[in-house]
Parts: sequence; C-alpha cells; structure tokens
Amino acid sequence: MIGIILTGIVPVFIFLKLEYMKTEITINTDDSILCSLSVSGNKLALEYLLTKHQTWIYNIALNLTTNADDANDLTQETLIKAAINLHKFEQRSEFRTWVYRILKNQFLNSKRKKEYYHTIPWVEYAQGLDSIEDEEFEEDNKKEVIEEAKLTCMKGMLLCLTPEQRLVYVLGELFELPHTIGSEVMEISKANFRKRLSRTREQLYGFMNNKCGLINTSNPCRCARKTVGFIKKGYVNPENLQFQKDIISKIDNLVSKKVELFDNLGHSKYQKLYQSQYFQEQKDKPQFIKNVLSSKAIQDVFEL
Repeated sequence: MIGIILTGIVPVFIFLKLEYMKTEITINTDDSILCSLSVSGNKLALEYLLTKHQTWIYNIALNLTTNADDANDLTQETLIKAAINLHKFEQRSEFRTWVYRILKNQFLNSKRKKEYYHTIPWVEYAQGLDSIEDEEFEEDNKKEVIEEAKLTCMKGMLLCLTPEQRLVYVLGELFELPHTIGSEVMEISKANFRKRLSRTREQLYGFMNNKCGLINTSNPCRCARKTVGFIKKGYVNPENLQFQKDIISKIDNLVSKKVELFDNLGHSKYQKLYQSQYFQEQKDKPQFIKNVLSSKAIQDVFEL
C-alpha cells in the first residue's frame, strides 16, 4: 500500500519541482524563491538576490564606517559571505535580517584593522570642533558644500560611539528596525537591545544638545561657519561631495515606522535630523555585483 502511495506522489513532486525551476524570475521575485534557485546553481537568481539588497547593505555600511570606500569594502565582504553561506540560510527569518547579521559580524571582525573601528572620545571630538575657526563661506555652490559639512560632522559624531553602539543606533534609530529584529541581528535579548539603544541615544543626543547649533540655537557651533575649516582640514572636498551623490531619497521616506515608541519621548528632533540624511545609490552598482560574483570564493562554491 505504501509503495502504491509513494508511486503516485513522486511523479507529482518531480512535476512541481520542474515547474518551480522553470519559474520566470525577476528582481522582484520573492527572496525565498531566489534563495532556493541560487543554492541550486542559478546564477541569475543569485545576481538578483544580491542586487535586491545591495543598496540597503551599502547605506547601513556607510553610516557605520562614514566613508564611501570603506562602505564599499564592507558591502562587498558582506555579500560574498552571504553568497557562500547561502546554503546555511534556513529561512527562519527574513533574508535581509540574516544578511544584516552577517554585516554586523563582518563589521565587528574588523577590529584593529580599520580606522573606523576605533572610537573617538567625545571630549576629543568637541575639542576638534572648537579648534576650527569660524569663517564665512562664499562660493557658487555654497548651499551644497555647507550641507556636506553638516553631513560630515553628523557622521563624525557616530564615530564617537563604540562599534556595538553604532550598530544598535544605525539599525534601531536611523533605519528603525523593530526591537524584535534588531535584537535578532545583534544576537541579544529584546530588552538588552532597547537598553543599549536608550543609552546610546543619551550619549549622542546629550553631546548634540551641548554642542550642535542645529539642535540647540544657543550653541555657537554652526555648519556654515565651520565649512571653510572642514575644507582646509580635508574633511570636505567641494569638488567631490561624497554624501550627496546618487541620492535615492531621504532615509525617513524609506524606513517603515516602527509601532513601538519605547524610550523615544523627547528624542524625535534628533532622530529627525539624522533621518534627513540621504539614502544613496552605490556607485557603479551593476559592475559592483559583477565583481562580487566574479570573486574566487563565489566562483568556487557555485562553480560559475
């Protein structure tokens, strides 16, 4: 009897599998299908899967490293790691959540290797700002360059957070991942994630309230007055504005507003300022993915 039943089931199973493998895929195909096809050796599915999440990974990396070149490196490392370990992804969570966890590990494993990993003391950052003399900036592209100075300064403040704090802040506050997902990415409890985010806010926003003129009008520090000094020190290049390239939108227009508002009372103006930063397209995006796919690690695993 069992043999008869199995005989009827197997052809159906094979038929469904063949139909599934013939499914037309696009960049909008569900991640679960792209993952399954990729593991089966479908190169196009793998390319679509990585491309689909590339920009989000890049923008997270950009706010962790505050440098486009480092963000490119971290994005590439993350996507390669995700691809070669794709067979281990059990689809118990969203694919992007799983990739964020890989990004987190790649970022934290950069200890002592990258400048962005080392934390700048708040006092040292404040002294650096104070040491820059106030000067009037008068150029044709004045508005854009001053905006670049503002973005550079704000991203610089993130370097005063420890790498772990930066991860929690960028994920939980800037991109508004719910604490359920943020805790999964950080591999800590939900309560611990909320506590770390609250403490990180206190440090960052406390500094801004005492120093930044955008938050507290009684503070003397103004982006327009510091722009010339930022240019002289090489922090801003008027001919190459790296934080205003290939803009897709502002971050606050793209994030899904979380339902829970834990510990956020009184912090909305700070959050709004950070979320007014730009969500950027990665330079040479198609070529970047082709370079990732041509890496030896992926070539060996998928025999491309």
